Amino acid sequence: MREISGLYAVTPDDADTPRLTARAEAALAGGARLLQYRNKAASPATRLAQARALAALCRRFRVPLIINDHLELALAVGADGLHLGAEDGSLAAARARLGPGKILGASCYDRLALALEAEGRGADYVAFGSFFPSGVKPGAVRAPLELLRDAKRRLPLPVVAIGGITPENAPQLIAAGADGIAVISALFEADDVAAAARRFSALFLRRELTTPHA
Repeated sequence: MREISGLYAVTPDDADTPRLTARAEAALAGGARLLQYRNKAASPATRLAQARALAALCRRFRVPLIINDHLELALAVGADGLHLGAEDGSLAAARARLGPGKILGASCYDRLALALEAEGRGADYVAFGSFFPSGVKPGAVRAPLELLRDAKRRLPLPVVAIGGITPENAPQLIAAGADGIAVISALFEADDVAAAARRFSALFLRRELTTPHA
């Protein structure tokens, strides 16, 4: 199973496939360790075309492509994994369809209980948030920072933080135990996407350099 850590780039809704692909390429060039294809507004045909383009891009960079919500799409393009929200289908059923070699992630919002259930149903990582106000999901429930510490104590799985994350507020999430940070706006809306990705990625390098090793 691939490591779930560092900058987890999550694509914005964008109907322009060449522009989306170019921005995703910049994020990967800047150090993103995973890429999630998430497009809530696209038609099925556009989703398929975009997912195929991103799958080819991720193979070139040797970075996992995770598909948000759509199991059949993930299978169709040979994606490396799937991410499901609480209302997006059964984790156990998705695991059975994906097989043991694919990544399965679960949104757990502000609820540790959901994360514990997700572990039992085959998830490889759990995501909590929103930790900060989010333009993508302005009505999202807010998760407390202590949730990351609790999750790291209770779960053997990697923990991802999401929601309104910027280079300025990300360090506190990383310090609280987040293995990865999932970013949409502060990455893809940056004037220089690659530079923004490098800035986020440097936060994890700093942690690696300051973490004592046995």
